[in-house]
Amino acid sequence: MDKLTNLSEIGEFGLIERLTKDNTLKNRTSLLGVGDDCAVMEYGESPVLVSTDAMAEGVHFDMMYTPLKHLGYKVCVTNFSDIYAMNGIPQQIVVSLSVSSKYSLEALEELYGGIKLACKKYNVDLVGGDTTSSKGGMFISVTVLGKGEKNKIVKRSGAKKNDLICVSGDLGAAYAGLLVLQREKVTFEANPSFQPDLKPYEYVIQRHLKPEAQKKIIEFFKEKNIVPTSMIDISDGLASECLHICKQSNTGCEIYLEKLPIDYQTSKTLEEFKILPETAALNGGEDYELLFTINQKDYEKIKDHDNISIIGYVTDESSGCKLITPQNTAMDIKAQGFNHYSNKNC
Repeated sequence: MDKLTNLSEIGEFGLIERLTKDNTLKNRTSLLGVGDDCAVMEYGESPVLVSTDAMAEGVHFDMMYTPLKHLGYKVCVTNFSDIYAMNGIPQQIVVSLSVSSKYSLEALEELYGGIKLACKKYNVDLVGGDTTSSKGGMFISVTVLGKGEKNKIVKRSGAKKNDLICVSGDLGAAYAGLLVLQREKVTFEANPSFQPDLKPYEYVIQRHLKPEAQKKIIEFFKEKNIVPTSMIDISDGLASECLHICKQSNTGCEIYLEKLPIDYQTSKTLEEFKILPETAALNGGEDYELLFTINQKDYEKIKDHDNISIIGYVTDESSGCKLITPQNTAMDIKAQGFNHYSNKNC
């Protein structure tokens, strides 16, 4: 009998690649399948974008410090982010919920209060779903449908040599917030009368518990007639997302560490944990900012935008994916973010 492969040996993305290899699209309505932020279908004049994401208690969220309303909001926004990453607009969601009897009706109403709040803010309709029992904890799966314009759908695979590499917002904050919450949980478990002062950490905690999708960036692209050559949302850390774009575009890249946008409170928080801010920005994940590449001709359109940073440029595939330090030293980019199938998580 052949040796069985442990999932920890290949990781999440290796698993996806193995399960979906040799998958061919058979219907003319299927324009884009596995391998991007969304699948793309065409049933009429406008392409339809579809993405799905799941969150499991004990893996993606900890009920010790996650308010149910925030959880409902977050599980929606993280899906909306996938649609924006394709330069589309989210329109509808369906929600499937598997939950144990430890949760009350009132608790689930609170969860759905967050879902409805996210839908209201982003103008998305909740149109259906499913509920089932669970023997332990909570499992939520959200499928989002969106629309895009023909010839303006942005894939991961379109980056070209000399394109500018840009990122929205700031990086590493969500990871910093998670570290604070995990630390306070440990302290509380040791001393239940402990009352934490979280005020100095409001920004990073909010970035972890209640992230926002980058709707305004997509609106800016439309206003300025910018179509990025490639794009992806930052859910697994900047390093991982850079590697995804370069792999699918058959390119290399150079990312400048000193150009990474990091908020002051993020840096101060990470100092307490003796973690370099650049490390969190590269590998922390869950920032839900947009990483995108643009042709240099669009530089003038984006150079003064307060929420967009140019962090590098696209190179030949043979050059590899490099981090450039302030001392002008080049290092290989390695994805070191969360691995769902690492033995450390078992």
